[in-house]
Amino acid sequence: MKRSLLLLVAFALSCSLSPCQEEATIVPPEGIVAEGVPKIPITLAEQAGPYSENRSAFVTDWHPQRREMMIGTRFGNTYQAHVVKIPGGARQELTFFSEPVYGGRFQPLTGEYMIFRKDVGGGEWYQLYRYDLATGTSTLLTDGKSRNLGGPWSTKGDRIVYTSTRRTGQDNDLWVIDPSDPKSDRLLAQLTGGGWRPEDWAPDDSKILVSEEISINETYLWLIDVDSGARTELTPRSTKKVAYSNPRFSRDGQGIYFTSDNDSEFQQLRYLDLSTRQTKVLTGNIPWDIDEFALSWDGKNIAFLANENGLSVLHLMDAATGKELNLPKLPVGLLSGLIWHRNNKDLAFSLTSATSPGDCYSVDVSNGKLERWTFSETAAKTDGFREPQPIRWKSFDGRMISGFLYAPPAKFTGKRPVLIEIHGGPEGQSRPKFMGRYNYYLNVLGIAIIEPNVRGSTGYGKTFTLLDNGLLRDQTYKDIDALFDWIVAQPDLDLDHVAVTGGSYGGHMTLAVSTFYSERIRCSIDVVGPSNLVTFLEHTEAYRRDLRRVEYGDERDPKMREYLEKIAPMNNVEKIKKPMMVVAGKNDPRVPLSESDQIAAALKKQGTPVWYIMARDEGHGFQKKANQDFQFYATVEFLKEFLLK
Repeated sequence: MKRSLLLLVAFALSCSLSPCQEEATIVPPEGIVAEGVPKIPITLAEQAGPYSENRSAFVTDWHPQRREMMIGTRFGNTYQAHVVKIPGGARQELTFFSEPVYGGRFQPLTGEYMIFRKDVGGGEWYQLYRYDLATGTSTLLTDGKSRNLGGPWSTKGDRIVYTSTRRTGQDNDLWVIDPSDPKSDRLLAQLTGGGWRPEDWAPDDSKILVSEEISINETYLWLIDVDSGARTELTPRSTKKVAYSNPRFSRDGQGIYFTSDNDSEFQQLRYLDLSTRQTKVLTGNIPWDIDEFALSWDGKNIAFLANENGLSVLHLMDAATGKELNLPKLPVGLLSGLIWHRNNKDLAFSLTSATSPGDCYSVDVSNGKLERWTFSETAAKTDGFREPQPIRWKSFDGRMISGFLYAPPAKFTGKRPVLIEIHGGPEGQSRPKFMGRYNYYLNVLGIAIIEPNVRGSTGYGKTFTLLDNGLLRDQTYKDIDALFDWIVAQPDLDLDHVAVTGGSYGGHMTLAVSTFYSERIRCSIDVVGPSNLVTFLEHTEAYRRDLRRVEYGDERDPKMREYLEKIAPMNNVEKIKKPMMVVAGKNDPRVPLSESDQIAAALKKQGTPVWYIMARDEGHGFQKKANQDFQFYATVEFLKEFLLK
């Protein structure tokens, strides 16, 4: 790829050449601070570079009048908004910012402009913008300071509702604006808490359907009057925690579709009759979570995605009868972003798999025709990339824990070193996907990768998701200890060469495993992980603090605080004996930089080898490709030095 060659040339120009005998090395990007990281040879970029050279694409909208797609993809350093006019056609870039652009959506009647959001340096203080297609100009719609998240368009297409923290800095109030006239911006409803989200407008635009998230296991639905801002609660409050998700009005306005785990382990698709308040379960025959659904514009069909043991299965239902309709066989992988075209035939979605980094598709539900709209490039040939295998092991209390094993190619013989990657969330789920740069670890370094779904993960029922809350936190650490025991019994895996890594909550798990099971690993890589859940809760941004307290426990409670301090890796840092890489973003609003800095400083003080990488222009994980590449190359060197030797 031309991009690969340009990258290598750039690295070569920025490398340091001392006397001729010294090898050229990679210089960190301008925004990167690297401490304890040895010089990285330019030859690594030449060898591993192809594994960092891939693109992905995801659909964000259909044009309301033409059969054209808006997508997000990256040609330069960050993801930007593009338009694709025919399946397989050229990607026409619309925005050209140094920061990533998210969620581009057309004005829903004419498509003459679109709305998108953007932040600065990964701080997640998003602002909303209008982009006019005729002139190519962007106009700021919000205050430029607070955190703003776009919501749905009105039925008439003349307004959007969105949330903003501008009043208090932490409460997600509802605001309404006509994007063609920024001066029309007005506060609709003052709300308390950071979990409010507008979901849909009534067909006559008189009311807005809103969800209030207390935690992933507890949400409520409300109706808010557009004229007065008055609220009416739709869902009952009780002692049991129930989650209501993705609510949408029926096209006649007589009811609401949503998913819920009320009296069920899984999120089921349901319909609520607004006049009788009676609820009907539509997917009771599917013993899995319904991840998302989309109602066609004429209200006749419902497309939905079931999370069946980690894979996505697309279903199509007749809304009137509840009968499932036929669909063509789709590629195996993870689907997301279901969006109907206004022609009520074309259903768009994004799909990623072990051999595809992510592309945009559509299926014509009238005849079953499947079309691929983007063909994302990869420098490394993906034909030989292997599908993961599901694995299961018994934990300390007899509970079965599951995960996925990515095995190196057959050319690697003997027991293979292992990299355990723990997902974030904690309410996340490791699912089969395109491994990107991790394919270098598999295909070139011969490292096996295990992605566990410890207790607290989603996808396996709400009881399982609740098993790590509060005073149960350290039981998740024990699930990884049990995984070590499982590795011992595998003839092709080497327990003497194991590393652990993860980002966000996965970073916290990495720190915990490195602390309490240091003797079972060779090294670890912590990416934006909390090193003490007490200091994390005290310093995470105010708009998300209460949501996190439900999961981790309230640090203001003396008993809970004592427990969290007891299990904090930061307070047990002397137990961390093995080398660690710490990766952080200066502008991280979720896990403050101080969480990474304090653990790195403590490790350095006690003499434990630590490599530290911090990006001044990033937040919760690196988004800019140049920064991602440097992190990747440093990680390869770290694994070579401490896992493989």
